[in-house]
Amino acid sequence: MSEKTSQRVSNATRPRILVVDDEPQIHRFLAPALEAVGYEPLRAETVAEGLRVAAERSPALVLLDLGLQDGDGKTAIPKLRGFTEAPIVILSARDQEAEKVAALDAGGDDYVEKPFALGELLARIRAALRRVGRHLPEVQETVVRVGSLEVDFARRTARVEDGEPLKLTPREWDLLAALVRGGEGRVLTHRQLLTSVWGAAHAEETQYLRVYVGHLRQKLGAASRLIRTEPGVGYRFGTDDH
Repeated sequence: MSEKTSQRVSNATRPRILVVDDEPQIHRFLAPALEAVGYEPLRAETVAEGLRVAAERSPALVLLDLGLQDGDGKTAIPKLRGFTEAPIVILSARDQEAEKVAALDAGGDDYVEKPFALGELLARIRAALRRVGRHLPEVQETVVRVGSLEVDFARRTARVEDGEPLKLTPREWDLLAALVRGGEGRVLTHRQLLTSVWGAAHAEETQYLRVYVGHLRQKLGAASRLIRTEPGVGYRFGTDDH
């Protein structure tokens, strides 16, 4: 096999990461960094170009900036969701909390604040790709283990470090199940959790959610670190490496 053919085969097996950002320095920084850890970087600088490249090249994951030259990056999320289930990780400025929430509610999977550390971004990418690789619908996998926590969806029970089942109320169980099903490392907004557990009529009752998260953390004990607060946004479930 020629070197050229071998390179094509190698590229074909590398997960493609589409970076949609209009800052040239972001691409100059990310392209070699992504290549160095085994990804194939794809580049787009506008909403329109991002949608076209995503449709043509089928990336494994999309890094999406919110402030693009031809429009708001959030407008691309429902359009991407129309033809791909690839995780969408939002790149967001620190002072755009409301935009981060809106982007996550629209279908984004996670966010990383600008300026970001490369190590954190790569960890978010790995976590998002792992979620896609091991989707956990209840009918296919009834027992999920994350760190010291074991969650049995069939029996609606949870235990920590092989101890006795935790005494959870029905709402506390539903909340824990929603967090676990969301996937390790994924941010779930207040609205997403409230709608999932209590219904759309309670989508704005964030204080209500905080109280239940507090109760759930108390009962989880040492495993309470698995529920991490994202201030002003929601909660992220997973072990420390996410």
